[in-house]
Amino acid sequence: MNKLYIFFLFLILSNCSFKPVVKHHGVPFLEKKQETLIINQTNKNDIKKILGVPSTTSKFNNDVWIYIERKQTQSQLKNLGRMKIFKNDVLVLEIDKYGILKKKEFYNKDDMENIKIVEATTQAGFKRNSFIYDFMSSMRQKINDPLGTRAKKRKEISQR
Repeated sequence: MNKLYIFFLFLILSNCSFKPVVKHHGVPFLEKKQETLIINQTNKNDIKKILGVPSTTSKFNNDVWIYIERKQTQSQLKNLGRMKIFKNDVLVLEIDKYGILKKKEFYNKDDMENIKIVEATTQAGFKRNSFIYDFMSSMRQKINDPLGTRAKKRKEISQR
């Protein structure tokens, strides 16, 4: 019986891994790869060859391509194995209308922690007695009673 317990204990311990599990998302080695990109020289095709397809794109005056690298691992046992971010890199590339790299910004985890976010909120654009409120109220009334039959019925009832 003791040999059976030892066998199961050995089986369980042999399957345990002491290496942390790492979940990787995005472009691997982004920090190293972005160093090869040269402003005013690298074009869209070179960027796609080095980094691949961007994680996110945006189109304003110039194209903005965003590349992300994120690595997570399980935290210590005292935190019940929650995932902890240990690498979070973002590369923002701005490309002009000719397809040439014009601007390159690289942010790592420490840079992201230093970014200040404004917590101010916007107020409602109209108040109860404003023009917009009156207009929307009249539109709602016309939608609910397009022929004005409710108003006629109220008038008849009040005259009786």
